[in-house]
Amino acid sequence: MPAFQLAAQLYTLRDFTKTRADFAETLRKVRAIGYRAVQVSAIGAISDADVKAIADDNGLTICATHVGYEQLRDDLDAVIAQHQLWQCQHVAIGSMPAEFRSGADSYRRFAEIGAGIGEKLAAAGLSFSYHNHSFEFINYGGRAGLDILYAESDPRFLQAELDTYWIQHGGADPSQWIARMTGRMPIVHLKDMALQAGEQTNRPVQVFAEIGEGNLNWDAILPACAAAGVQWYAVEQDICQRDPFESLAISYRFLQARGLS
Repeated sequence: MPAFQLAAQLYTLRDFTKTRADFAETLRKVRAIGYRAVQVSAIGAISDADVKAIADDNGLTICATHVGYEQLRDDLDAVIAQHQLWQCQHVAIGSMPAEFRSGADSYRRFAEIGAGIGEKLAAAGLSFSYHNHSFEFINYGGRAGLDILYAESDPRFLQAELDTYWIQHGGADPSQWIARMTGRMPIVHLKDMALQAGEQTNRPVQVFAEIGEGNLNWDAILPACAAAGVQWYAVEQDICQRDPFESLAISYRFLQARGLS
């Protein structure tokens, strides 16, 4: 277990990581907030060597990534080399490819393919996790897609990167799902959900919120993460209602006050 656990998911700052110069300034700001780790996702065309050097210059660990399905399928050796250069153990895929979303059998196919990718990554000392949204909670014959995905795959090779917002959005309980993934989830995505008034007052709109600023039950979620053996708590906000750096800072302060470092 690392001495520090909080990471900034760089997808939150994707508009500020397009060039090498912007990436360097963004990581400087992330470190100034207090984060000591990042998850690399949705950055611009910056060389792997430069990414590592800039992270090192700012005292930031690259704890995890999101990698596209095509690259995982077609160029896994390059993915392994990149992560070894970055000294990053955890590879994750950000979503289910569209061709695997059509029903129970397609989830089973992806479970097999994903575990196969994970087995090759494990041989190189890396882990492989799946990041959910809410469409995985569509039921097929009485079973949610996410149930099928994890039941039909080897837990050694296809792990979980549960996203608290999207679990809630899918009508499930984040803390219960976290408990189900005990020993199978090295990373969690922490993300809050708030309600805003919509055009019709009786139909509020769900929005992404800073941790502690929404309606998720953090008194249940955070202890569940600790009990499940989560190593990294990645803070992510898909859409911010204010400056994204300030959003990350608000979330950081809330989690730090709850004992995460």
